[in-house]
Amino acid sequence: MITIPYLTALTTYFSYGLLFAFGQFRDFFRKIFDWWQASNLQGYAPICLGLEDFYIRRLYLRIQDCFGRPIASAPDAWFDVVERYSNDNNKTLKRTDKISRCLNLGSYNYLGFAASDEYCTPRVIDSLKRFSASTCSTRVDGGTTTVHKELEECVANFVGKPAAIVFGMGYVTNSAILPVLMGKGGLIISDSLNHNSIVNGARGSGATIRVFQHNTPSHLEKVLREQIAEGQPRTHRPWKKIIVVVEGIYSMEGELCKFPEIVAICKKYKAYVYLDEAHSIGAVGKTGKGVCELLGVDTADVDIMMGTFTKSFGSCGGYIAGSKELIQYLKYTCPAHLYATSISPPAAQQIISAIKVILGEDGSSRGAQKLARIRENSNFFRSELQKMGFEVLGDNDSPVMPIMLYNPAKIPAFSRECLKQNVAVVTVAFPATPLLLARARICISASHTKEDLLKALEVISQVGDWVGIKYFPAEPKKQQGKDTIKLE
Repeated sequence: MITIPYLTALTTYFSYGLLFAFGQFRDFFRKIFDWWQASNLQGYAPICLGLEDFYIRRLYLRIQDCFGRPIASAPDAWFDVVERYSNDNNKTLKRTDKISRCLNLGSYNYLGFAASDEYCTPRVIDSLKRFSASTCSTRVDGGTTTVHKELEECVANFVGKPAAIVFGMGYVTNSAILPVLMGKGGLIISDSLNHNSIVNGARGSGATIRVFQHNTPSHLEKVLREQIAEGQPRTHRPWKKIIVVVEGIYSMEGELCKFPEIVAICKKYKAYVYLDEAHSIGAVGKTGKGVCELLGVDTADVDIMMGTFTKSFGSCGGYIAGSKELIQYLKYTCPAHLYATSISPPAAQQIISAIKVILGEDGSSRGAQKLARIRENSNFFRSELQKMGFEVLGDNDSPVMPIMLYNPAKIPAFSRECLKQNVAVVTVAFPATPLLLARARICISASHTKEDLLKALEVISQVGDWVGIKYFPAEPKKQQGKDTIKLE
């Protein structure tokens, strides 16, 4: 739970109020001036209308240059950011031929596999030559290759489950699977800060949805007890099935799930456990096997394990791992498996090769070195930011560390000033976060060197002083050199 300082909350509300008032003022005069202009859309309802349209026009467009920045290279520790300009007050942005070489603190390239790799890249190129870039077919028609079968076996062994099924898109893995698993008469209990893919999947299932306070096992138990006692709405019949959905690492908070406590509660009340490991698989744990390995949870106690290949493995797509019966059922019923084009064979080969490197099956210790480096880099960077006085969310070992900005004016100021000094950061605001809780989300990679991190800390500290986002007193710096002896 984030506790906002009273003065910070007051000034943030005032800033949004000011932007809202000026926006309404401008819209009022816009209607007057447009009244004399002829319209060719008589009788048509506006496509965009309401507060969403107002927010985009009067707030988002002012700072849209801070989002969606195109890049012109692989998302490694350093990458090329394409410069853009606007001639109409940021309503439209045009690309230039100029690029800036920037330190990458925004990509999910946790283990550094997104760039060229001595083991993975040659095998991906061979796969491209053999299978082409796409299967041009669904899995149930002509879209299953030997690479897909090998990938599913590899993923199942890696996460410690009997079987697995893979998809071409991580977001769809959640949004398409939940409607297959749950339906009318079922109950989905979801963490309040679960990803949008889980939210949309739960809504599309037709099941009843209840939410428990973020990462609070005691409230989860309370919700479970109440819902089991009440039963289904109106009829009060017992629920057909109950599933609890949580994430391993919450992508906007950088927090580790309190998974052992949640699993114990689910076993107590006979509820299924659905674990989303999009940000944790490959990034945490002694051998990169996610929060179960890190927190000491037996994978046999987790009914459905979901994850994506877009973060630690430098590829695309997602997976579901579980019992053989579950995976077989999904292969017969899941629309993402039956109707969507299968994952690209070179992308599948990239995942297989990355897993082999992580496990040391490439004949080297690079995987263990990458895992040690991501852990050391994450803990060092988080510790240094906190010493500087920033409000940093999340837990140790998590490569995701949000820096709280709060005020809307500080969102573009922080992003633009960092970019001027060749540090690319991701800023996040409403509706991706609550209105008052804007933040900059830093993602650390094993490919970052100590010099990269020190440069980033120097720039962020300097910009933090300019923008005014050091909400806590900084720790005094330790004196360098030998201790001096005072002579009497």
